[in-house]
Amino acid sequence: MKKGEIIEGTAVSVAFPNKGTVQTDDGERVLVKGVIEGQRVSARIGKARHGKLEGRLFEVLEKSPLETAEPCQHYRDCGGCSYQTVPYETQLKLKEEQVKKLLAGALGTKDFPFLGISPSPNEAGYRNKMEFTFGDMKEGGPLTLGMHRRGSFYDIVTVDRCRIVDGDFRAILSATLSYFSEREIPYYHRMRHLGYLRHLLVRKGAKTGEILVDLVTTGQTGELGDGQNERRSFSETHSENNSGKPEEALLMGWACALRSLDLSGKLVGILHTRNDSVADAVKDEGTEVLFGQDFFFEELLGLRFKITPFSFFQTNSLGAEVLYGTAREFIGDSLAPGGSVVFDLYSGTGTIAQMLAPAARKVIGVEIVPEAVMAARENAKLNELSNCEFLEGDVLKVLDEIDERPDFIVLDPPRDGVHPKALGKIIRYGVPRMVYISCKPTSLARDLSALTEGGYTVKAVKCVDMFPSTVHLETVCLLAR
Repeated sequence: MKKGEIIEGTAVSVAFPNKGTVQTDDGERVLVKGVIEGQRVSARIGKARHGKLEGRLFEVLEKSPLETAEPCQHYRDCGGCSYQTVPYETQLKLKEEQVKKLLAGALGTKDFPFLGISPSPNEAGYRNKMEFTFGDMKEGGPLTLGMHRRGSFYDIVTVDRCRIVDGDFRAILSATLSYFSEREIPYYHRMRHLGYLRHLLVRKGAKTGEILVDLVTTGQTGELGDGQNERRSFSETHSENNSGKPEEALLMGWACALRSLDLSGKLVGILHTRNDSVADAVKDEGTEVLFGQDFFFEELLGLRFKITPFSFFQTNSLGAEVLYGTAREFIGDSLAPGGSVVFDLYSGTGTIAQMLAPAARKVIGVEIVPEAVMAARENAKLNELSNCEFLEGDVLKVLDEIDERPDFIVLDPPRDGVHPKALGKIIRYGVPRMVYISCKPTSLARDLSALTEGGYTVKAVKCVDMFPSTVHLETVCLLAR
């Protein structure tokens, strides 16, 4: 087979995370991402790696027998929810089987205490945060606002009927798109580095109903253009403004449009963030409050959390209660009442640390993101927890600066898992038990190999589905020495 050749075949198996093996009619096997077992597909051959052919999904020719659910209207274009044509119970079974097989390979045995998977409390409308992108579906087309088109870096699909968010998200997206479309405000073109509109960030507390909205733009207010038509000055584009501050008038008009919406939740803050970096990511280079405040509150397992636009917080609040409740069950009575020192490594905004604080003498959280550390400290005060300490920095380095030795360790690393050198230091502490919470089972599988070689045994593993309709999930693992 040659590079660029289009092949047809059937997906005969899928390994986590959605890495399919497609068998062609000639008996060749090609690795293709984004397929569902049983689908007949066409794929374009990309390259051979380690003696294996890899291809890119071109088209689904026939559905899998597993696909019986009705997808949302964006399914063919938006690449966000590849499992939404599969009934939820089947999704759970697929994820459970894939993770169990993955971890069995890492542990070298199928005989380990795997406790299955817990479903998300909500199958739809579960996300409490979305980052929408401005763009177009085709060059020179009308303004769009939503998610990247499947397999495309440039095309943006307006997802105003997205099912994984609730009606308030959809209403805010639609109102924002309508407002800026009517005024012909150009989006930021990622190749030309021209334009104004970049992202729309929406966050909502599932328990409190509080909503925070942030519009992310460039600072290109002197001249605006779409890169094709004649460039127009910002003041010419918005000649209806009489204040001499056209950008301010534009933004306040947008804020007023949002405030007039009939939402089920409470709009507590509307913000504007400047971002002139060339990277296609939400970056804070200065944020102003257009209305209300720059934070909202969410509640989790009896604790209250203050969340800012860029704070890390689990994107499924009700699912997070299941996740952290599972971790708490695994920890059980491992902590000596009032006497244990707990290390919460990769602590984020300190959710786990605060959950364990009442049962520990001291909890030390380590997190590399400064804003997350600040939020953790503030939330500990909010919850009247005086035995939590949060340190800023890389776990690998900060561990050498801590005088206390832990009695228990919680690991909740980012997707890439724990740095091998940091993992070595963690193993050398020799704590009797630890809990590892993983958002990427492939990283967990890799780290489990080192942990078992270091003398630890897996005592319990349970998956928690935080992301219905997608291939992703969380995994909680209890280890004992």
